[in-house]
Amino acid sequence: MDNVRLFVLMAGMTALFGVVGQSLGGRQGMLLALAFAGALNVVAWFGSAKAVLKAYRARVVGPSEAPELHAMIDRLRQRAGLPMPTAAIAPHEQPNAFATGRNPENAVVCVTQGILGLVDADELEGVLAHELGHVKNRDLLLQTVSATLAGAITNLARFGLYSRSDRRSPLGPLAMLLAPVAAMILQFAVSREREFKADATGAEISGRPLALATALLKLDAAAHRTPMAIPPSVAPLAQVDPLAAYGGGLTKLFSTHPSTAERVERLRAIAARMGQIA
Repeated sequence: MDNVRLFVLMAGMTALFGVVGQSLGGRQGMLLALAFAGALNVVAWFGSAKAVLKAYRARVVGPSEAPELHAMIDRLRQRAGLPMPTAAIAPHEQPNAFATGRNPENAVVCVTQGILGLVDADELEGVLAHELGHVKNRDLLLQTVSATLAGAITNLARFGLYSRSDRRSPLGPLAMLLAPVAAMILQFAVSREREFKADATGAEISGRPLALATALLKLDAAAHRTPMAIPPSVAPLAQVDPLAAYGGGLTKLFSTHPSTAERVERLRAIAARMGQIA
């Protein structure tokens, strides 16, 4: 099913490139745009993780720079039966985390600076286990490619909107519609169920579903107080909605994150099945 969604995503984004190209330069413009979209699909497949790290302004850290973080990830990834991912830290005050990469062998697990000072060790393990859950469930390619292509089509639409002086052209209204369309495709591709599944897999990896639940409550509350300046296209990769502080609008309408309350409720049910709640 994930492969089908990825194919639909790429086909849909490519079609949008073609529509914008035709509006800009007729048939020739459409062909050029389609060729560019095809090249971008290849680039996104292999290089989207770097693009996501750049969007979050994250940097890779080695064991000497972040020994405790590395040790925790290493311990959890062994429990999950995964290769060691690359560790990264993003310089944001908002506490959050995400994983990216095209497969488990090329995975990156990133935390923000803010999370390191907010949660305790057990809660951080729960957060990291959730991200490793995405790796184990092979969500990374679907999430990362969707983020890269959604950002690209939005930028192309903006370019088309402001590049022509002929305001009678239908390109303006069309370009304004492209970003919401791309957002809907992104929502279709990055299903909310992937977050629930990653929570369940993370709880299994860490063995502490309640620690993940308390971490999610802390992260969600902080996200509403502390903005994070990132492109909306990469927001679905984060563990909790990083744009929550900006309020409603399209961000709320097309949110790809399930409610934290429902996630906590499901984690408590998992804890009860594990005998951790009477």
